[in-house]
Amino acid sequence: MIDALTLAVGVTALALAVWCGHAAYRDQPTKDWHFIGMAVVSVLALVQLVVGVVQLARGERPVKGTALFVAYLLGAAACVPGAGFMSLAERTRWGSATVAAGAVILAVLQVRLYDIWGG
Repeated sequence: MIDALTLAVGVTALALAVWCGHAAYRDQPTKDWHFIGMAVVSVLALVQLVVGVVQLARGERPVKGTALFVAYLLGAAACVPGAGFMSLAERTRWGSATVAAGAVILAVLQVRLYDIWGG
């Protein structure tokens, strides 16, 4: 895995979590700007998915198992978009809290992906 990309996904996910957590604290739903932030984080996670699959196709293998690594990659790519869709259904402060929680989960998944790859 590319360490800088993993770090970038984790940091942007935490920034999104703080931003949406602040909106939830102020009793605000997710707004258009939040969805732009979710799109940025989601694109980074998709880039990481593609990089991971390409590295697997080139013959590189994670230390703790390919199936586990692929499962975490797919979960990381789906984490923030899933939380974003749930926030559309809940247009209250809890929608913002849901996105914040999804972003924190993505940051934790980044740490786990780094560990699975052998970092």
